[in-house]
Amino acid sequence: MLFITLRCDYYSVNIATFTSEITIVVTFLNTQFHMNNRFKYIGEALILAIGLFLAGGAISKGIVKFKEMDRTVTAKGLSEKEVKADKVTWPLKFKELGNDPAELYETIAKDTRTIVDFLKANGINDEEITQAPPQMVDQQANMSYSSETVRYRYKANCVVTVVSKNVDLVRKLVNKQADLMRQGVTIIGNEYDDDGNVSYEFTGLNEIKPEMIAEATKNARKTAERFAEDSNSKLGKIRTADQGQFSIESRDQNTPWLKNVRVVTTVVYYLKD
Repeated sequence: MLFITLRCDYYSVNIATFTSEITIVVTFLNTQFHMNNRFKYIGEALILAIGLFLAGGAISKGIVKFKEMDRTVTAKGLSEKEVKADKVTWPLKFKELGNDPAELYETIAKDTRTIVDFLKANGINDEEITQAPPQMVDQQANMSYSSETVRYRYKANCVVTVVSKNVDLVRKLVNKQADLMRQGVTIIGNEYDDDGNVSYEFTGLNEIKPEMIAEATKNARKTAERFAEDSNSKLGKIRTADQGQFSIESRDQNTPWLKNVRVVTTVVYYLKD
């Protein structure tokens, strides 16, 4: 008895495993029919050729199915949300000049108390106020190789910083800085960049993330469905999905306490007939 088994297994990513087994059993009763060796070899070759033909057909069907499953469409979905900042940082910077270090420190302490009293009187808590040590500069030492003289030898750069969740209150106080000037304290901005300005942050991203991702994914599906309809196809399952990076930016330069939160989700769908 001659027993031949041909097996074809076809695997591909994201599609079902395609397996086909072909078993051909041929029984030769040489003693009964007195077949000679020549006919025996011809019969075996014929059986093998038939088996290979059937196996090739099975593989061909597997490739066709793979190509059909590989039809995809990539869609992007956008979600945007305008939110209000929930944290504010306000550095109140001032500068003092003098020739006597002791007198200069007295002036710095007096101005610092004036600023802190102003903040507390308007609703800012001690926990929201930070006082940094003054940065002293010996201007005469910096001009050791110059014949030019300076009127004040020492310059002190000072800052009192407010970090608060009460954004509306701090915004009102920023507009009342003139009250400090009436008390002899001049708040200055940074001379070279915007670090001296009030900065606003939005820290509640984790609370709105799920809702925005769901909206972006929904918008991506709508886009993919329109494409599928235009191509006379139907939308299948999701192949891959990337939620993308969230970005938080000021709405514009004039309203930095209003933020735009944005995310773009990329989804790849299978297409089917």
